[in-house]
Amino acid sequence: MGNRLSKIATRTGDAGMTGLGDGSRVEKDHLRICAMGDVDELNSEIGVLMTETFPATIAKDLQTLLLQVQHDLFDLGGELCIPNYTLLKPEHVAQLDVWLEQYNQTLPPLTEFILPGGSRAAAQAHVCRTVCRRAERSIVRLGWAEPLYDAPRQYVNRLSDLLFVLARVLNREAGGGDVLWKHVKEEAAKKNEAK
Repeated sequence: MGNRLSKIATRTGDAGMTGLGDGSRVEKDHLRICAMGDVDELNSEIGVLMTETFPATIAKDLQTLLLQVQHDLFDLGGELCIPNYTLLKPEHVAQLDVWLEQYNQTLPPLTEFILPGGSRAAAQAHVCRTVCRRAERSIVRLGWAEPLYDAPRQYVNRLSDLLFVLARVLNREAGGGDVLWKHVKEEAAKKNEAK
């Protein structure tokens, strides 16, 4: 995949253009570049999540999982960087499904909406989830304009679900639970019924 960078400040982007992996040049706000940037931001946010201290019961497995996701996201960025190129495969998406099932089965059923929060690690997992959703929107938008393989879109869709589940797991493992959303009108109605 392309040459390694030995010089960082090339000044070739000063006019608002940047190079793709196939040698073509596009505007820095091109849909492809926006999708790549959102995936890169997601990878960085996952890097922040990995600096958290996870409960010992899941720390090793979660670090391994997140490191693999970071590698996959780097590959996804490479795929987006080269039109008509593929790096992510259906088996990458299938692995997310395996992890999703594994972690989700440890949780009680969700009966209410939850708010991002709880432990610091869970809150950061929610930040990752929301950035992942933005990356998904960017990839979908690019896919309407140019042909894309299915795996990139499917991968970020599953990953956002996994990050939601991991946030719940992190709160439970930290000794807490989900932060439930309380609708103001419902609360007022309950108080009136109690009178």
